[in-house]
Amino acid sequence: MIKKIDHKKMGSGDRGWLKSIFHFSFAEYRNPDNINFGVLRVLNDDTVQPRSGFDTHPHRDMEIISYVISGELTHGDNMGNKRTLGRGDVQYMSAGTGITHSEMNNAGGPLRFLQIWIIPDGQGYRPRYGDKRLPWDERIGKWLHIVSPETGTAPIKIHQDADIYVTELAGGRELSLPLEKNRQAYIVVIEGAAEINGAEISERDAAEITDEDIKITALPKAHIIAVTMPKE
Repeated sequence: MIKKIDHKKMGSGDRGWLKSIFHFSFAEYRNPDNINFGVLRVLNDDTVQPRSGFDTHPHRDMEIISYVISGELTHGDNMGNKRTLGRGDVQYMSAGTGITHSEMNNAGGPLRFLQIWIIPDGQGYRPRYGDKRLPWDERIGKWLHIVSPETGTAPIKIHQDADIYVTELAGGRELSLPLEKNRQAYIVVIEGAAEINGAEISERDAAEITDEDIKITALPKAHIIAVTMPKE
């Protein structure tokens, strides 16, 4: 079963320096009927203007992944990490018992990135940070597995039974992703458009999929992210 979610019907925010699309209840978008999808608690599509960003702020007991779409994301935290990442790179932070960090756009052009929060399988983990610079070619025409549970094989591992995959498909190309029994998926067409399980999904739109494998056909070129997790 597939449920298409039009980005124009999602929450949104505009603070001047920051424009956001909120897939789930967050910040100024309050919707008690749209808090999460399984263990996926937050998925924000953020565009940050040059020389601005999220100043130092705290988190705890959440698995946080940032996926850079365009521009440069500069991270800093109280553990001494400071990194700048570009298109297609991935940053991970397990907030655990508590961490403070900043996410800034210090470059001269806009930054667009996805901010993804996944509810951990427990509380009180030791905070940690990691990032990966991933060659773009590794996702062209195939799934690049970027996040997995601790027992998985992805380069970034989190404290939850969830996986994240990304791909870029040329127009007309097809790709599938099997969903094991009792798992579900949340898919976002980051750029371009695609037909997913018979539904046309445009840029920035999303789809919830349960009880069936994922079958994708790119319409124009399509850049897609998929989050799989236990079924609710």
